[in-house]
Amino acid sequence: MTNNNTPSIDDIRARLLKAPYHQWLGLDVTSVGNGEIELTAKWREEWVVNVEGGYTHGGILATLVDLTADWALVSSNGRGVPTLDLRVDYHSPARGDLHAVGKAVKLGKQFSVAEARIYDAAGKLVASGRGVYLTPQQDR
Repeated sequence: MTNNNTPSIDDIRARLLKAPYHQWLGLDVTSVGNGEIELTAKWREEWVVNVEGGYTHGGILATLVDLTADWALVSSNGRGVPTLDLRVDYHSPARGDLHAVGKAVKLGKQFSVAEARIYDAAGKLVASGRGVYLTPQQDR
């Protein structure tokens, strides 16, 4: 995928953090490339689903998979894209701050595909997934 108009990390960070939900998640953009993005999410006590285990609710992990894959596409096409389908696989209980890596798999005229992997603070894979997104048309 080649695109000389890849948004800068500062542009992506500013756009991403406009959303109050993204702010609440404690997101930060650590790396942006054409069709690739890396994010961090600062752990919050409200994420805990099991007090005894102290691990993060799967909905937070699914959110991170979706938004990381979505923003990997934004890094390539410069525009937000709606999610049409999302698959999330859970690999291990997640605790602490999280690191998310997203990559565009296919940029299509109507539909695009991207995937994401979520790692815990120790670097262990805790969730992964793939989404199908509606590719924005220039005339919309």
